[in-house]
Amino acid sequence: MSKDRPVYVISVAAELVDMHPQTLRLYERKGLIRPKRSAGKTRLYSERDIEHLREIRRLTQELGVNLAGVEEIMRLRRELEEMQTRFEAEIGRLRLEILKNINESEE
Repeated sequence: MSKDRPVYVISVAAELVDMHPQTLRLYERKGLIRPKRSAGKTRLYSERDIEHLREIRRLTQELGVNLAGVEEIMRLRRELEEMQTRFEAEIGRLRLEILKNINESEE
């Protein structure tokens, strides 16, 4: 099963992360989590959403980070993930180019 597949309704997601459903709604309003919606507009959380919620709980409860700090941490993590994806794509492109140049020089 894909980690991005939306499967959990809000009550189940809240129970999985030991939070009140209203807390999940607050985090959604703040943009910290973005659950998918069913055709009937029901929030559906994926396993990746659950991981994010657990991380938010860890940051706020264990490390004492306020929600503004959590927002910044999450934003920076998204940027880092995007940069890593671009970096890996560039590495792949360069490898292909190097192999092409090696093959051309052997001919």
